[in-house]
Amino acid sequence: MSRTTRPVVDNSAQHRFEMPIDGDAIAAAYYRIDENDRVTLIHTEVPSEYGGQGLATALATGVFDLIRKAKRKAVLSCPFMADFYQKHPEYADVVDG
Repeated sequence: MSRTTRPVVDNSAQHRFEMPIDGDAIAAAYYRIDENDRVTLIHTEVPSEYGGQGLATALATGVFDLIRKAKRKAVLSCPFMADFYQKHPEYADVVDG
């Protein structure tokens, strides 16, 4: 499955966005919702055995797209997500702080 076709879903019960990788393995971006209904991204995780394949970037793209679609704003407390945003300023409409 190419990274452009990997679905990213919001698992609100677990407070994380998830992207399936292989079998039961997932990449995840953990979040909390603040008092202003903003999505604060706090941690991104890809299993180490899948590192270097662009999966975290594919996950971040899906996360930002889902937040945009939901007409919400993101706060970037996760260093990876902040770095991704620096490289992808087209998501300026999504980021708030």
